[in-house]
Order: sequence, then C-alpha cells, then structure tokens
Amino acid sequence: MRALRILLIFVVILGGLFVIADRVAVHFAEGEAADRLKTTENLSATPDVSIKGFPFLTQVVGGSLDDIEVGITDYEAAAGNGAEKIRIDDLRADMRGVEFSGDYSSATATSATGTATIAYDELLKTAKSEPTQVAPGVTAHVVGLSDGGNGKIKVTVEATVLGTKLPEPVSVLSSVTVIDGDTVRVKADGLPKFGGVEIAESRVRAITDFQQKIDGLPGGIQLDKVQAAPDGVEITVKGSNVRLAG
Repeated sequence: MRALRILLIFVVILGGLFVIADRVAVHFAEGEAADRLKTTENLSATPDVSIKGFPFLTQVVGGSLDDIEVGITDYEAAAGNGAEKIRIDDLRADMRGVEFSGDYSSATATSATGTATIAYDELLKTAKSEPTQVAPGVTAHVVGLSDGGNGKIKVTVEATVLGTKLPEPVSVLSSVTVIDGDTVRVKADGLPKFGGVEIAESRVRAITDFQQKIDGLPGGIQLDKVQAAPDGVEITVKGSNVRLAG
C-alpha cells in the first residue's frame, strides 16, 4: 500500500507539472501568434489570441491546433477604391483546424467564422452627404443612419425645395444585405417624399441607396450576413483556408 501511495503521489506531481508546462507553453504561443498577426495585418495594436483545447503540447506535436480565437478591436479595411479605409469594430473570429509549418512561420485555418460591427458614422461616409439635385429646384442628401428596428436601417434625408429647406428631414427604412461576399448594400424599402414634388424613382434612389465595398479582411475572410443593430451594422464573416501568418 505504501508503494502504491507513493506511485500515486508521483503521478499526481507529474500530471501537475505537465499542466503547468502546457499552460506556460500555450501562453507563450498566444503571445507569439499575436505579434506575428499584428505584423502580418499591419495592425496598430496587438490583437487578442486565445488557443483553445487541452493539452496544447500534444496538438503542437500533431502539427495542428483545434481552435484559435482572434480578437481585433479596431481594424481598418480597404473601402474598395484603394485609397479610403473603413473602420471595422470588435472583429472576433474563431479559426478551426489550424495547421502550421515546422518553423511556425506560417499558419492556415481550415475554416473560420466570426462577427464584427461597422458603426453608422463609418457607413455614412459612403452615402451622398453633399446636396445633390434630384429634380429641378430640389436637392437632397443623407444626413444620418440609425437603427430602424427589425434588422432595418433608418436613412434620414434632408431636402431643399426651391431654395427652402424642408422643416423636417424625411426618413425611410432600408434593407441591408451582403453582395458578392465583400460589399454591404443599403436599399430603401420605399421612397421618401420631398415636399410633394414628383421625383423619378431612379433619382431618389441615387440618394437613398448606396453600397460599401470592404476589401482585405484578415486572412482573406469574407462578409457573410449583415443586419442593423443599435450601435451599427452587425456583420458575420466566414472563410476557408484562412491564412493567419506567412
């Protein structure tokens, strides 16, 4: 019995040392991965990287990690014209089946899903914010975007008719969708009226409808779904063979 007791104590001590070594190793790996991702994506701040699964060391030996969660607080994505940027807030991505090279210089996830938010003031940059003529004597421009409820965006438009600004802005509920995996499109469900003036639908939609292309998300992930929310447009992203580094 004494020998068995000593053996059990020895096994417990070894197990504890293994857990400690495993947690130290995963903490170091998370830091290295975060630094590499910051460099690869040219980020202004170090992202959060969390390696899931236990034990970590046996995953390393196998050359593949089950699950890595990445968090980027502010990410500047290309707006499609090569010059402007659009800010993506609180980008969170869950990377599955991450395989890495022997020297850890490159890593690729089999699949990735995630969420992020585009603030309304960022999306507003795409809309017609300068007065534009929509009919003889009538100019209009978008002055605000906000949550319209039920996944809709409320687009607020200010208009001037025959030199007189309408006393109250008009608004219209709009649907927001993703097209081609890289573009957010806002399209009015109906058409606002500007002081009772008859205006061609195409001219009105030139003001109310717009779209924002978003290029260069981390690792090549793409937009999947989108809907309006209180603080902005919430998007979900997805991708396959997503490169985390290298």
